[in-house]
Amino acid sequence: YLLVDGYNILYAWDELRELMKVTLDGARHRLMDMLCNYQGYRRCNLIVVFDAYKVAGGTGSVQDYHNIHVVYTREAETADQYIEKFAHENGRKYRVTVATSDGLEQIIIRGAGCVLISARELEKEIARKRGEMLETYHAKREPEKKVHMAEHISAEVAEAVRKADQCEK
Repeated sequence: YLLVDGYNILYAWDELRELMKVTLDGARHRLMDMLCNYQGYRRCNLIVVFDAYKVAGGTGSVQDYHNIHVVYTREAETADQYIEKFAHENGRKYRVTVATSDGLEQIIIRGAGCVLISARELEKEIARKRGEMLETYHAKREPEKKVHMAEHISAEVAEAVRKADQCEK
């Protein structure tokens, strides 16, 4: 599993922090799109958790967004609380990695037997994997080098072909 503290990441990455100034929903979806691409490479259960604890009457929800799970916490539940509970229930049974730069959260996550990755480390990892995927894509798209028959025949055969070609004209 990879659990991502959604708002922690949004505030930590320059691109997403700037986008939040324009549209919070757009920034969330940009993060989710980036995580979908990363999940395609990493092939893990990826869960991004967003706080909704200030939403009056909010019951919380879990939605599938392409190949990842998106959790909106219920009223009075923070993303940290959700992640801590998940870590305590699953940290010793599965390989669970949590992406957050919240200092207290990091201590709790490690104590639950989970692996920790900071927001910056996740950003660098996603950028690196994106670069590798683009290189692979471009390498597959490059046209194959053309092979010219003249490069692989003897001088005598090439001369005979030239003479035959001149006779036909």
